[in-house]
Amino acid sequence: MGFLVVTVGACTEARTSADAPSSVDQKSPTAMASTSMAPTAMAKSTETAKADAQSDTRAKQLDADIRAREQRGNAMGDAQNRDNGDLASEVRSKLEANIPGGNLTVASKDGVVTVAGSVSNLDQLNKIQKLSMEIKGVKSVIVKATVTSTPN
Repeated sequence: MGFLVVTVGACTEARTSADAPSSVDQKSPTAMASTSMAPTAMAKSTETAKADAQSDTRAKQLDADIRAREQRGNAMGDAQNRDNGDLASEVRSKLEANIPGGNLTVASKDGVVTVAGSVSNLDQLNKIQKLSMEIKGVKSVIVKATVTSTPN
């Protein structure tokens, strides 16, 4: 006779990169990231994350993760009443795959998703709402993210 033990851990905040703010309530994510890393190291970290997020393999992994979580949610009960950790993680995956180089933190509470951090341009900022709403169970999205200004 064998036993199968499964543990599931979930947080209600998820980050798209190591440079993303640690909380959706953090006021200045880009300022904090720039003080904790040398500019060259931060640029390399951002480029590495961007290359990883843009890879076809990574995009497929993220999509498979979202589908698996949605299937599990459907099997376990109401598809529209989702666990906060699952929603935050799925939205983070969706944003990571579609907004490369974004430093975003995602939190969820009762179907209301909050996205904070920074993105490279206005087009990416405008995608956050639409992409987040594509995840089953997301009722509304609060966007606290900003566009990172690049020095000329």
